[in-house]
Amino acid sequence: MRLNLVGGIVAAVIIVALIIAYGALFTVYQTRQALVVRLGQPVRVVTQPGLHSKIPLIDSVISIDKRILDLENPAQEVIASDQKRLVVDAFARYSIKEPLKFYQTVGTVDGANLQLSILLNSALRRVLGEATLTQVVRDQRDQLMARVREQLNNEAQAYGIDVVDVRIRRADLPEQNSQAVYQRMQTERQQEAAQFRAQGAQRAQEIRARADRDVTVLIADAQSKGDAERNRIFAEAYGRDPAFFSFYRSMQAYETGLKANDTRMLLKPDSEFFRFFVDPSGKPREGGAQPGATLPDSPPPASTPAK
Repeated sequence: MRLNLVGGIVAAVIIVALIIAYGALFTVYQTRQALVVRLGQPVRVVTQPGLHSKIPLIDSVISIDKRILDLENPAQEVIASDQKRLVVDAFARYSIKEPLKFYQTVGTVDGANLQLSILLNSALRRVLGEATLTQVVRDQRDQLMARVREQLNNEAQAYGIDVVDVRIRRADLPEQNSQAVYQRMQTERQQEAAQFRAQGAQRAQEIRARADRDVTVLIADAQSKGDAERNRIFAEAYGRDPAFFSFYRSMQAYETGLKANDTRMLLKPDSEFFRFFVDPSGKPREGGAQPGATLPDSPPPASTPAK
């Protein structure tokens, strides 16, 4: 009976010892850091991973993340220095560097996100409010984000937080402003297109006019050279054989004067125009033109055709 009682006491003592030993140890993982709190008061910070000890039933351990955390900030409207409204969607990344200060100020990650969101909105309004729309969207975006991160990091030090990065995911005009800007840009592009078309039509007209002028000049030069060459050939032909040249010119005059639908002419019977009809040799009558006399390019003036 006594042995059973002693055995039970020993077992109970062993169990209590195991419980106390278990409560005196705690594990810190590589991605975490621990804050040991004794009766509500922080006593030490453990950042090294591994197995550590504490006073059981008196000390408690608060685990705090050591990794880089994300802060998703809701989109907000910001007024730039040129009075343009912008919808800015930004986010930040931070890490907890001082667990004790973090625990004493914000306590949890949710509390830190809430406080940092307020600080981030304030920093965005200060920095972007000093820049123009073009600088925010295109020219100085990197520099502005660096300034926002610097200001946010300075304010976050009071909470034991180190801000790693701040990024503007999107900076755009509000929906109603975007539509107005789009319509204005569309109108401007249409005006530019109409101007380019008008300039192109004017340029095309100038090119056509210059081409027509060049064609007219070329044709006139060619005709002038052709007439000169024709006259030279006629002169050479006349010099070689005046009688044949006179016959050839008369044939041309007949072809021009005696048209197919209007061959009625009223001439004197002894007209020299028909001398080759009277004599194939073309010898003039007495008192007529001398052999070899030059005939006009066209038939001589005739009387009014008979009706």
